[in-house]
Order: sequence, then C-alpha cells, then structure tokens
Amino acid sequence: MKQVTVVGSGVMGKGIAYACAISGFKVYLNDLNDEILGKAKTAIDHLLDGSFEKGFLKEEAYTNAKENLHYEANLEEAAKDSDLVIEAVLEKIDLKIAIFKKLDEICPEDTILATNTSTMSPTEIGAQTSRPEKVVAMHFFNPVHKMKLIEVIRGLETSDETVSYVKQVSEEMSKQAVEVNEFPGFVTSRMNCLIGNEAMNMLMEGVASAEDIDKAMKLGLNHPMGPLELSDLVGLDTRLRNMEYLYETLGEKYRPCPLLVKYVKAGRLGKKSGSGFYEYT
Repeated sequence: MKQVTVVGSGVMGKGIAYACAISGFKVYLNDLNDEILGKAKTAIDHLLDGSFEKGFLKEEAYTNAKENLHYEANLEEAAKDSDLVIEAVLEKIDLKIAIFKKLDEICPEDTILATNTSTMSPTEIGAQTSRPEKVVAMHFFNPVHKMKLIEVIRGLETSDETVSYVKQVSEEMSKQAVEVNEFPGFVTSRMNCLIGNEAMNMLMEGVASAEDIDKAMKLGLNHPMGPLELSDLVGLDTRLRNMEYLYETLGEKYRPCPLLVKYVKAGRLGKKSGSGFYEYT
C-alpha cells in the first residue's frame, strides 16, 4: 500500500492520519472545508513536532511524515487514487452510508473501504456499495499514536483478502490487529460501554466520587485509565450514541445512564468541551 485517505479530521481522524504518515504512507486527510482542515493541520503538526523533540520520532520519519501529509476538502481529489480509505466521521449510520456511496463511485474498484466505527455494522454499510467484499471495519483506539490495538471487523461479505490486507497494514503501522466477526459493539466497545455505564450509575447513586471510582479501577483492577476519565476522553456525546445503539441492538443492560444523558444535554461533553465528569482547563 502506498496511499491512504482518511475521511473526517476529528480526534480519531487526525490520529489515524498521523499514524499512517509516520509509517511511510502518503496520506490525504479530508473534511468539509479548508478551515476545519487548517485546524487539523495545526494539531497534527504540533503532535509531530512534540514527538520529534521528545525523541519518539527520528528526523527522517519526522521529515517524511510532514511531506506525506496532504489536506484536501474535495473528497474526489482526496480519494481517487488511494489504496485504502478510512472513514472516521460521527457514529451516525446514515452519514457513514452516504460517504461510502460516494467513495464507491470515486475510488478504483480494488480500493479497500474501511470504517473506524466502534459499534456499527460494516455489513450494513458495505451492502450500500458495489464492493461489499472490500468493506471492513478498522476500529482504532484513542489516542491513536499511543494505542497499539486495531479491531478488524469482518462483515458478512468481507473477503479473506480484505481482512488479510488490513491486518498487514496494521502491522506496517506498528499496531496489533485482532479479528472480530461482526456483532453489535464488537469486543472492546461492548465491555467498555458496560463498565463505563456502571461507573456512571454508581456516581449518580452516590456510591463514590468520580475520582475514587476511577482510582479504584486503576489501582484495584489495574486499568490504565478510569472509566469516567476514559468517557471524558472519548467524548460523552460519542459514548451516548454508542450506548443508544447498543441499547437498541442488544437490549436493557445497555440502557444509557440518566446522568450521561443529562450531561450531554447540558453540553458537558468531556475533555473536548472543557467539562464532563471532570473539569479541564
């Protein structure tokens, strides 16, 4: 593989573009307009500069990554020559399907189309294209430049060749892939959402403070980050959308905590908004 397009320059899209660029791939990052992409470029450059200054990136990798990154608001220009397109937009199935329909028309017939969804169906998305065998989910984790795992989720029609291809790409990005057969929530999101939702219920019930719930999980169960800290990092609006989807598809045990619903209505979305279960400056 030589060229990757990442659609969506939010937290995950920026991270995926960065990870692909430092791995030697030519990368096009696409979003709605140049203003959004300008902010994404500033953030990625800041991460690249910091990684180089701290010694995490050698000079050659740093220089190549800067040269490899391109920012393009026109989806056709961004995706027409790519070997792999990774969609990283909001967890809204209608939005994802609309993007994949466009990509199906734009991209060469051998281009792999991947969605960075944490819960949604690559089968449903792939069925809206003429190439369901080349549609797959690649679930990256936040922060992408630090997290080593990629869940590779096989849809009903996804071919063995496609799965093998994205596993190889994962290795070239210094990630480890696990193969998952499609089922709502896959592996990590099902577990993560349950743990996080129960932590929110305990906070709402007054069992313990947010700080002590997170400390108990980190020191008692050896989690690297507490479930409430992690929810703030992911974004409470994103977590709510995931919970609503899992509640719809898997039933009562995934009913979103009322406190989560209240926080999202209040605009307390976590780290990105400055407040969630914690306050951020």
